[in-house]
Amino acid sequence: MADDENAGFSLPRGATGFYWPKGGPLPETDLRTFRSALYAAARAAGGRAGEVEEQAYPRTFHTASLVDGAGEHIILFHAYHPWIAFVQKRRDWYSEEFVPPPSWADAFTHAGLVVLNRKQLTTPLSDIDTSALTQGEWSEIRFYGITMLGGVIFNAWD
Repeated sequence: MADDENAGFSLPRGATGFYWPKGGPLPETDLRTFRSALYAAARAAGGRAGEVEEQAYPRTFHTASLVDGAGEHIILFHAYHPWIAFVQKRRDWYSEEFVPPPSWADAFTHAGLVVLNRKQLTTPLSDIDTSALTQGEWSEIRFYGITMLGGVIFNAWD
């Protein structure tokens, strides 16, 4: 693959939020780490942390906001892997509505979380290692017409 940023990016078990009991429970991300990083980001931005909306079935992510001089920023935090993304509006799922991370997003990286940028999140699935996805997950991907990485990991499939 030509894009070094995405070279080697693979979707691990739990990326879609689907699991089968025989495979055991999915990993869970630490919401406390996210909250701490959110407050550190707010300090770095000279703003304030907003409400954190915890993940609820069938969404695969928590949502938070940060308000600074530039306005309100919406932050997504994957419930099963330490991935962070930025969007303009709160929704139950996303396909390619991602925005570039602001400069203060480093606060999440310093907390051990992975900030995904717009280019990564809009990478076609054909350029990602999807070998860990099950036939059931592929059925959902086809059903919802998802073609990019961000749509697979920040979803609300039922």
